[in-house]
Amino acid sequence: MEIRRSKIINRFPWLKQKNCKYIISSSYEGLICSSFLNHFLDWKLVGYYDLEKLWISEEAKKNKKNIIWVDLNILPIQGRAIGGHIVALDNEIPGGFKSSCNPNILVRLSSNDFKYKYPFSTIMFLLWLHNKKILDSDESRFALLHADDTWLKYQKYNSNCKLWINTLNDYNWGSIFDKANNKSFEKKISTKYYPYFQSKNFFNQKGKIKSQFYSIISKQLWFNPDWDEDIILNILSYFAKNLEWTPPVIPTISDRIDGLKSKMDLKEIKAEGISNFVKTNKVFSYAIPSKKTFSYTVFNKMNQNPIYE
Repeated sequence: MEIRRSKIINRFPWLKQKNCKYIISSSYEGLICSSFLNHFLDWKLVGYYDLEKLWISEEAKKNKKNIIWVDLNILPIQGRAIGGHIVALDNEIPGGFKSSCNPNILVRLSSNDFKYKYPFSTIMFLLWLHNKKILDSDESRFALLHADDTWLKYQKYNSNCKLWINTLNDYNWGSIFDKANNKSFEKKISTKYYPYFQSKNFFNQKGKIKSQFYSIISKQLWFNPDWDEDIILNILSYFAKNLEWTPPVIPTISDRIDGLKSKMDLKEIKAEGISNFVKTNKVFSYAIPSKKTFSYTVFNKMNQNPIYE
């Protein structure tokens, strides 16, 4: 199955609009998306969300009905979003996701189809959608492929990655992957890129995927805007240097809204029905990270979802 850019833009025209206000996941991937969106579309960053807490600026409050959520899956239908998690349960998708651009939804994948799940990052989808290239350097490739452990997924789930390369056609994927999927590139990760990231505190979590040649364990970052401003600025500077993307102005946060993140057995959600569950429990965001797990966030202290009336 092929996904055509023109059909996506017709369905989600805001993906081409300029000067939109948006909130990102408080992660490495969220930040690289923010650099891309600022550089190519002049979008304005107005907040962060870590799937439990929401940090918003005054600009976010003023534009609450027009915010776009990047690298995220949120349920309020006013909240247009672009993300890559599995959200369909046995082909049932809550109505709130009608305003979300998600590769898995586009090809109708559900919790039964994990082996075909979109394997790349949100930034990779944005690059393809806008048909933008990166610099021909290993530094640029690593900056991109580090997001959501894409370089490791290309090794471990190669057949699925190639399936998605064919699905997202009309793009020079070889310029990214052909020079990165080899022992010499991985050695640079082991001896140069990962040590540099470690020295700058660009990591705070370890994953489960191990690399092919040097047994490198995946590492990622989720930052806290309350005290990690220096890390945010350093990562944005790293993208400016190695990708030549103009960094966004980081927002001045005026409010933090604390939610409650929980996990449940997916069987329990199936028994109730996912649409009924999210409506009854006023779920703000969720993902299905595995065949057995349902991870979701609610804001219990509020009668309504945060930001939206």
